[in-house]
Amino acid sequence: MRLLSALLIAPVWLAAQSAPSAPADTTGKKADPPPQPVNHLETALAGVKLTGFVEASYAYSARSLDDTAIVGRLYDRFQNRFTLNALGVVLDKPYDPAKFSAGFHTELLLGQDARVIKSNGLDLGPQADLPHLYVTLNVPTASGNGLQLKVGRIPTLLGLEVIETYANPNWSEGTQFVYVENATALGVSLETKFNDHVDVQLRVNNGWDQASDNNSRKSLMGRVGVYPDAVTSLGIVGFWGPEEAGINGANRYGVDGVLWRKLGKAAVSVQGDYGKEQANAALPDPTQDAQWWAFGGWVTYDFNPSFGLALRGDYMNDEDGARTSGVLGFPANTGQKLGSGTATLNVRAWPNAVVRPELRYDRSSLAAFDGKKDQLTLALAVAYLY
Repeated sequence: MRLLSALLIAPVWLAAQSAPSAPADTTGKKADPPPQPVNHLETALAGVKLTGFVEASYAYSARSLDDTAIVGRLYDRFQNRFTLNALGVVLDKPYDPAKFSAGFHTELLLGQDARVIKSNGLDLGPQADLPHLYVTLNVPTASGNGLQLKVGRIPTLLGLEVIETYANPNWSEGTQFVYVENATALGVSLETKFNDHVDVQLRVNNGWDQASDNNSRKSLMGRVGVYPDAVTSLGIVGFWGPEEAGINGANRYGVDGVLWRKLGKAAVSVQGDYGKEQANAALPDPTQDAQWWAFGGWVTYDFNPSFGLALRGDYMNDEDGARTSGVLGFPANTGQKLGSGTATLNVRAWPNAVVRPELRYDRSSLAAFDGKKDQLTLALAVAYLY
Protein backbone atom coordinates (compact mmCIF):
# COMPACT_ATOMS: atom_id res chain seq x y z
CA MET A 1 0.00 0.00 0.00
CA ARG A 2 -1.44 0.51 1.22
CA LEU A 3 -6.72 13.15 0.28
CA LEU A 4 -8.79 17.74 2.53
CA SER A 5 -9.75 21.74 2.55
CA ALA A 6 -7.68 20.30 -0.35
CA LEU A 7 -5.12 19.09 -3.06
CA LEU A 8 -4.65 16.21 -5.50
CA ILE A 9 -1.73 14.19 -6.81
CA ALA A 10 -1.44 14.81 -10.55
CA PRO A 11 -3.74 12.38 -12.38
CA VAL A 12 -0.83 10.92 -14.25
CA TRP A 13 -2.39 7.69 -15.36
CA LEU A 14 -5.63 9.28 -16.41
CA ALA A 15 -3.67 11.91 -18.33
CA ALA A 16 -1.52 9.23 -19.95
CA GLN A 17 -4.69 7.65 -21.28
CA SER A 18 -6.13 10.95 -22.59
CA ALA A 19 -8.55 11.11 -19.68
CA PRO A 20 -10.26 14.26 -18.41
CA SER A 21 -7.72 16.68 -16.99
CA ALA A 22 -7.36 16.89 -13.20
CA PRO A 23 -5.68 18.78 -10.38
CA ALA A 24 -1.90 19.05 -10.63
CA ASP A 25 0.56 18.42 -7.80
CA THR A 26 4.26 19.21 -7.71
CA THR A 27 5.04 16.49 -5.16
CA GLY A 28 7.78 14.00 -6.18
CA LYS A 29 6.26 11.79 -8.82
CA LYS A 30 6.99 8.11 -8.08
CA ALA A 31 8.42 7.44 -11.54
CA ASP A 32 5.40 8.75 -13.45
CA PRO A 33 5.34 10.64 -16.77
CA PRO A 34 4.83 14.43 -16.51
CA PRO A 35 1.19 15.53 -16.20
CA GLN A 36 -0.64 17.23 -19.06
CA PRO A 37 -2.02 20.77 -18.69
CA VAL A 38 -5.08 20.80 -16.43
CA ASN A 39 -8.38 22.59 -16.26
CA HIS A 40 -9.11 24.54 -13.09
CA LEU A 41 -11.28 27.27 -11.63
CA GLU A 42 -9.54 30.44 -10.46
CA THR A 43 -10.73 31.53 -7.04
CA ALA A 44 -11.10 35.04 -5.65
CA LEU A 45 -7.63 34.61 -4.13
CA ALA A 46 -5.02 35.49 -6.75
CA GLY A 47 -3.31 32.39 -8.15
CA VAL A 48 -5.31 29.91 -6.02
CA LYS A 49 -6.92 27.18 -8.12
CA LEU A 50 -9.96 25.09 -7.18
CA THR A 51 -10.35 21.59 -8.63
CA GLY A 52 -11.66 18.24 -7.45
CA PHE A 53 -13.60 15.10 -8.20
CA VAL A 54 -16.60 13.01 -7.17
CA GLU A 55 -16.90 9.23 -7.33
CA ALA A 56 -19.51 6.54 -6.66
CA SER A 57 -19.40 2.76 -7.14
CA TYR A 58 -20.98 -0.67 -6.77
CA ALA A 59 -19.14 -3.94 -5.98
CA TYR A 60 -20.26 -7.57 -5.68
CA SER A 61 -18.58 -10.77 -4.49
CA ALA A 62 -20.35 -14.09 -3.87
CA ARG A 63 -17.80 -14.90 -1.14
CA SER A 64 -18.09 -11.90 1.10
CA LEU A 65 -17.85 -11.86 4.89
CA ASP A 66 -21.38 -12.12 6.37
CA ASP A 67 -22.71 -10.79 3.04
CA THR A 68 -21.36 -7.41 4.11
CA ALA A 69 -17.62 -7.03 3.51
CA ILE A 70 -15.39 -8.06 0.61
CA VAL A 71 -12.37 -9.57 2.32
CA GLY A 72 -8.99 -7.97 1.77
CA ARG A 73 -10.26 -4.91 -0.08
CA LEU A 74 -10.06 -1.20 0.66
CA TYR A 75 -12.27 1.32 -1.14
CA ASP A 76 -14.31 -1.50 -2.70
CA ARG A 77 -14.85 -3.30 0.64
CA PHE A 78 -18.67 -3.13 0.71
CA GLN A 79 -20.56 -6.15 -0.62
CA ASN A 80 -23.62 -5.55 -2.84
CA ARG A 81 -23.74 -1.85 -1.92
CA PHE A 82 -24.02 1.36 -3.90
CA THR A 83 -21.31 3.47 -2.30
CA LEU A 84 -20.56 7.20 -2.19
CA ASN A 85 -16.79 6.83 -2.34
CA ALA A 86 -15.45 10.34 -2.42
CA LEU A 87 -15.90 14.04 -2.88
CA GLY A 88 -12.48 15.59 -3.28
CA VAL A 89 -12.05 19.36 -2.98
CA VAL A 90 -8.60 20.63 -3.95
CA LEU A 91 -7.04 24.05 -3.48
CA ASP A 92 -3.65 24.72 -5.03
CA LYS A 93 -1.35 27.76 -5.04
CA PRO A 94 1.70 26.90 -7.16
CA TYR A 95 5.16 28.20 -6.30
CA ASP A 96 7.54 29.73 -8.85
CA PRO A 97 10.71 27.55 -9.11
CA ALA A 98 12.70 30.44 -10.63
CA LYS A 99 12.60 32.69 -7.53
CA PHE A 100 12.05 32.77 -3.78
CA SER A 101 8.37 31.90 -3.58
CA ALA A 102 5.82 29.94 -1.61
CA GLY A 103 2.73 27.90 -2.36
CA PHE A 104 0.39 25.39 -0.78
CA HIS A 105 -1.53 22.29 -1.70
CA THR A 106 -4.52 20.88 0.18
CA GLU A 107 -7.21 18.30 -0.46
CA LEU A 108 -10.35 17.64 1.56
CA LEU A 109 -11.68 14.13 1.06
CA LEU A 110 -15.27 13.29 2.05
CA GLY A 111 -16.95 9.89 1.75
CA GLN A 112 -16.30 6.21 2.44
CA ASP A 113 -12.73 6.29 1.05
CA ALA A 114 -11.65 8.79 3.70
CA ARG A 115 -12.36 6.33 6.52
CA VAL A 116 -9.56 3.93 5.53
CA ILE A 117 -6.73 6.40 4.87
CA LYS A 118 -7.01 8.30 8.15
CA SER A 119 -3.94 9.07 10.26
CA ASN A 120 -3.59 8.68 14.00
CA GLY A 121 -4.02 12.09 15.64
CA LEU A 122 -6.19 13.71 12.92
CA ASP A 123 -9.95 13.15 13.20
CA LEU A 124 -12.37 15.19 11.09
CA GLY A 125 -15.15 12.63 11.49
CA PRO A 126 -15.76 9.09 10.24
CA GLN A 127 -15.97 10.07 6.57
CA ALA A 128 -13.59 13.02 6.23
CA ASP A 129 -9.84 13.42 5.95
CA LEU A 130 -7.06 15.74 4.70
CA PRO A 131 -4.59 13.51 2.85
CA HIS A 132 -2.86 16.58 1.35
CA LEU A 133 -2.15 19.64 3.42
CA TYR A 134 1.27 21.22 3.03
CA VAL A 135 3.14 24.46 2.36
CA THR A 136 6.00 24.67 -0.15
CA LEU A 137 8.91 27.10 0.23
CA ASN A 138 11.07 27.41 -2.89
CA VAL A 139 14.71 28.49 -3.12
CA PRO A 140 15.90 29.23 -6.68
CA THR A 141 18.85 27.22 -8.04
CA ALA A 142 21.14 27.48 -11.06
CA SER A 143 19.23 24.69 -12.82
CA GLY A 144 16.03 26.78 -12.73
CA ASN A 145 14.11 23.95 -11.05
CA GLY A 146 14.53 25.28 -7.52
CA LEU A 147 14.96 23.54 -4.18
CA GLN A 148 11.64 22.94 -2.41
CA LEU A 149 10.94 22.49 1.30
CA LYS A 150 7.49 21.02 1.89
CA VAL A 151 5.98 21.07 5.39
CA GLY A 152 2.75 19.32 6.35
CA ARG A 153 0.86 16.15 5.51
CA ILE A 154 2.16 14.72 2.24
CA PRO A 155 1.23 11.52 0.35
CA THR A 156 3.75 8.69 0.38
CA LEU A 157 6.53 8.23 -2.14
CA LEU A 158 5.95 4.48 -2.21
CA GLY A 159 4.38 2.69 -5.13
CA LEU A 160 2.65 3.50 -8.39
CA GLU A 161 -0.97 3.80 -7.27
CA VAL A 162 -2.24 6.87 -5.44
CA ILE A 163 -5.05 7.70 -3.00
CA GLU A 164 -7.29 9.20 -5.70
CA THR A 165 -8.49 6.12 -7.60
CA TYR A 166 -9.46 7.94 -10.81
CA ALA A 167 -5.76 8.62 -11.40
CA ASN A 168 -4.79 4.93 -11.27
CA PRO A 169 -4.85 2.45 -14.17
CA ASN A 170 -7.43 0.27 -12.39
CA TRP A 171 -10.28 1.30 -10.13
CA SER A 172 -9.66 -1.00 -7.16
CA GLU A 173 -6.41 -0.53 -5.26
CA GLY A 174 -3.90 -3.34 -5.67
CA THR A 175 -2.38 -5.58 -3.01
CA GLN A 176 0.79 -3.49 -2.79
CA PHE A 177 -1.04 -0.23 -2.17
CA VAL A 178 -3.21 -1.79 0.53
CA TYR A 179 -0.64 -3.82 2.46
CA VAL A 180 2.96 -2.74 1.91
CA GLU A 181 2.68 1.05 1.58
CA ASN A 182 1.61 3.92 3.82
CA ALA A 183 -0.90 6.46 2.51
CA THR A 184 0.50 9.67 4.01
CA ALA A 185 2.99 11.06 6.50
CA LEU A 186 3.25 14.34 8.40
CA GLY A 187 6.66 16.00 8.40
CA VAL A 188 9.09 17.82 6.11
CA SER A 189 10.32 16.99 2.62
CA LEU A 190 13.35 18.43 0.81
CA GLU A 191 13.03 18.05 -2.95
CA THR A 192 14.80 19.14 -6.11
CA LYS A 193 15.06 18.29 -9.78
CA PHE A 194 18.71 18.39 -10.84
CA ASN A 195 17.94 18.24 -14.57
CA ASP A 196 15.53 16.54 -16.99
CA HIS A 197 16.91 13.14 -16.01
CA VAL A 198 17.26 13.06 -12.20
CA ASP A 199 15.24 14.27 -9.21
CA VAL A 200 15.34 13.47 -5.49
CA GLN A 201 13.08 13.73 -2.42
CA LEU A 202 14.20 13.30 1.21
CA ARG A 203 11.68 13.19 4.06
CA VAL A 204 11.57 13.16 7.87
CA ASN A 205 8.14 12.41 9.35
CA ASN A 206 6.15 11.20 12.35
CA GLY A 207 5.76 7.73 10.85
CA TRP A 208 3.46 5.81 8.57
CA ASP A 209 -0.01 7.38 8.63
CA GLN A 210 0.76 9.24 11.85
CA ALA A 211 -0.37 12.84 12.20
CA SER A 212 0.59 12.60 15.87
CA ASP A 213 3.72 10.50 16.44
CA ASN A 214 2.94 7.20 18.19
CA ASN A 215 6.47 6.86 19.64
CA SER A 216 9.38 9.18 20.40
CA ARG A 217 11.46 8.64 17.25
CA LYS A 218 11.06 9.91 13.71
CA SER A 219 10.93 7.96 10.43
CA LEU A 220 12.83 8.56 7.20
CA MET A 221 11.89 8.10 3.54
CA GLY A 222 13.76 9.06 0.37
CA ARG A 223 13.36 8.66 -3.37
CA VAL A 224 15.58 9.01 -6.44
CA GLY A 225 13.86 9.37 -9.82
CA VAL A 226 15.71 8.65 -13.09
CA TYR A 227 14.28 9.60 -16.50
CA PRO A 228 16.49 8.35 -19.38
CA ASP A 229 14.07 9.71 -22.00
CA ALA A 230 10.54 11.06 -22.36
CA VAL A 231 8.96 7.59 -22.36
CA THR A 232 10.88 5.87 -19.55
CA SER A 233 11.18 6.45 -15.82
CA LEU A 234 12.50 4.63 -12.77
CA GLY A 235 11.89 5.51 -9.13
CA ILE A 236 13.67 3.91 -6.17
CA VAL A 237 12.38 4.55 -2.62
CA GLY A 238 13.87 3.57 0.72
CA PHE A 239 12.30 3.85 4.20
CA TRP A 240 13.42 3.36 7.80
CA GLY A 241 11.99 4.03 11.25
CA PRO A 242 9.95 2.66 14.18
CA GLU A 243 6.25 2.44 13.34
CA GLU A 244 4.59 0.63 16.26
CA ALA A 245 2.83 2.52 19.06
CA GLY A 246 5.05 3.11 22.08
CA ILE A 247 7.92 1.03 20.64
CA ASN A 248 11.15 2.88 19.79
CA GLY A 249 13.58 0.00 19.37
CA ALA A 250 12.02 -1.95 16.49
CA ASN A 251 12.50 -0.41 13.04
CA ARG A 252 10.55 -1.05 9.86
CA TYR A 253 12.73 -0.68 6.78
CA GLY A 254 12.77 -1.63 3.13
CA VAL A 255 12.89 -0.61 -0.51
CA ASP A 256 10.39 -0.02 -3.33
CA GLY A 257 10.99 0.37 -7.06
CA VAL A 258 8.71 1.40 -9.94
CA LEU A 259 9.67 1.19 -13.63
CA TRP A 260 7.42 2.80 -16.27
CA ARG A 261 7.70 2.63 -20.07
CA LYS A 262 5.43 4.09 -22.76
CA LEU A 263 5.06 1.92 -25.88
CA GLY A 264 2.91 3.72 -28.43
CA LYS A 265 -0.71 3.39 -27.34
CA ALA A 266 0.34 1.09 -24.51
CA ALA A 267 2.20 1.67 -21.25
CA VAL A 268 3.87 -0.93 -19.03
CA SER A 269 4.77 -0.58 -15.35
CA VAL A 270 6.35 -2.94 -12.86
CA GLN A 271 6.71 -2.47 -9.10
CA GLY A 272 8.71 -4.44 -6.56
CA ASP A 273 8.72 -4.12 -2.75
CA TYR A 274 10.69 -5.63 0.11
CA GLY A 275 10.13 -4.80 3.78
CA LYS A 276 11.23 -5.99 7.19
CA GLU A 277 10.27 -5.14 10.77
CA GLN A 278 12.38 -5.97 13.78
CA ALA A 279 10.85 -8.21 16.45
CA ASN A 280 8.37 -6.45 18.73
CA ALA A 281 5.19 -7.07 20.70
CA ALA A 282 2.88 -5.83 17.90
CA LEU A 283 3.86 -8.62 15.46
CA PRO A 284 2.00 -11.97 15.22
CA ASP A 285 5.20 -13.62 16.50
CA PRO A 286 6.82 -11.05 18.80
CA THR A 287 9.99 -13.11 19.18
CA GLN A 288 11.29 -12.83 15.60
CA ASP A 289 11.77 -10.27 12.85
CA ALA A 290 9.04 -10.21 10.19
CA GLN A 291 9.53 -9.69 6.48
CA TRP A 292 7.42 -9.40 3.34
CA TRP A 293 7.89 -8.91 -0.38
CA ALA A 294 5.60 -8.10 -3.29
CA PHE A 295 5.63 -7.71 -7.06
CA GLY A 296 3.12 -6.16 -9.46
CA GLY A 297 2.74 -5.36 -13.13
CA TRP A 298 0.38 -3.11 -15.15
CA VAL A 299 -0.39 -2.88 -18.85
CA THR A 300 -2.63 -0.15 -20.24
CA TYR A 301 -3.77 0.26 -23.82
CA ASP A 302 -5.82 3.01 -25.49
CA PHE A 303 -7.96 1.73 -28.34
CA ASN A 304 -9.06 5.33 -28.98
CA PRO A 305 -9.41 8.53 -26.92
CA SER A 306 -12.69 7.32 -25.42
CA PHE A 307 -11.90 3.70 -24.60
CA GLY A 308 -8.98 2.01 -22.86
CA LEU A 309 -8.10 -1.22 -21.07
CA ALA A 310 -5.96 -1.64 -17.94
CA LEU A 311 -4.65 -5.01 -16.74
CA ARG A 312 -2.93 -5.59 -13.38
CA GLY A 313 -1.43 -8.64 -11.75
CA ASP A 314 0.15 -8.62 -8.27
CA TYR A 315 1.54 -11.05 -5.71
CA MET A 316 2.52 -10.65 -2.07
CA ASN A 317 4.30 -13.02 0.31
CA ASP A 318 3.53 -11.86 3.83
CA GLU A 319 5.81 -14.50 5.30
CA ASP A 320 5.12 -13.73 8.96
CA GLY A 321 1.65 -12.14 8.88
CA ALA A 322 3.06 -8.70 9.75
CA ARG A 323 1.01 -6.85 7.12
CA THR A 324 -2.21 -8.89 6.79
CA SER A 325 -2.97 -10.61 10.10
CA GLY A 326 -6.48 -9.61 11.20
CA VAL A 327 -6.66 -6.84 8.58
CA LEU A 328 -9.66 -6.07 6.32
CA GLY A 329 -11.40 -9.34 7.06
CA PHE A 330 -8.38 -11.65 6.89
CA PRO A 331 -8.12 -13.97 9.91
CA ALA A 332 -5.30 -13.64 12.43
CA ASN A 333 -2.34 -15.47 10.91
CA THR A 334 1.43 -15.93 11.07
CA GLY A 335 1.87 -15.78 7.32
CA GLN A 336 0.03 -15.96 4.02
CA LYS A 337 0.55 -15.55 0.29
CA LEU A 338 -1.96 -13.59 -1.75
CA GLY A 339 -2.35 -12.19 -5.21
CA SER A 340 -4.85 -10.79 -7.65
CA GLY A 341 -5.58 -10.25 -11.33
CA THR A 342 -7.66 -7.28 -12.43
CA ALA A 343 -9.11 -6.05 -15.73
CA THR A 344 -10.61 -2.56 -15.94
CA LEU A 345 -12.27 -0.76 -18.85
CA ASN A 346 -11.75 3.00 -18.81
CA VAL A 347 -14.60 4.61 -20.73
CA ARG A 348 -14.22 8.35 -21.33
CA ALA A 349 -17.06 9.00 -23.77
CA TRP A 350 -18.51 11.74 -21.53
CA PRO A 351 -16.58 15.02 -21.00
CA ASN A 352 -14.70 15.16 -17.66
CA ALA A 353 -16.05 11.76 -16.62
CA VAL A 354 -14.70 8.21 -16.56
CA VAL A 355 -16.81 5.06 -16.26
CA ARG A 356 -14.94 1.96 -15.05
CA PRO A 357 -16.42 -1.55 -15.13
CA GLU A 358 -13.98 -3.97 -13.49
CA LEU A 359 -13.47 -7.71 -13.04
CA ARG A 360 -11.07 -8.94 -10.33
CA TYR A 361 -9.86 -12.32 -9.07
CA ASP A 362 -8.17 -12.72 -5.66
CA ARG A 363 -6.44 -15.78 -4.24
CA SER A 364 -4.90 -16.47 -0.83
CA SER A 365 -3.09 -19.39 0.74
CA LEU A 366 -5.68 -19.07 3.54
CA ALA A 367 -9.34 -20.08 3.25
CA ALA A 368 -10.26 -16.45 3.91
CA PHE A 369 -13.07 -15.95 1.40
CA ASP A 370 -16.17 -17.54 2.98
CA GLY A 371 -14.18 -20.72 3.62
CA LYS A 372 -12.56 -20.70 0.16
CA LYS A 373 -9.11 -19.63 -1.01
CA ASP A 374 -10.30 -17.42 -3.87
CA GLN A 375 -12.98 -14.93 -4.82
CA LEU A 376 -14.25 -13.18 -7.94
CA THR A 377 -15.46 -9.58 -7.77
CA LEU A 378 -17.47 -7.44 -10.17
CA ALA A 379 -17.52 -3.67 -9.80
CA LEU A 380 -18.56 -0.47 -11.54
CA ALA A 381 -17.28 3.01 -10.65
CA VAL A 382 -18.09 6.42 -12.07
CA ALA A 383 -15.98 9.52 -11.43
CA TYR A 384 -16.35 13.16 -12.52
CA LEU A 385 -13.49 15.68 -12.46
CA TYR A 386 -14.24 19.36 -12.05
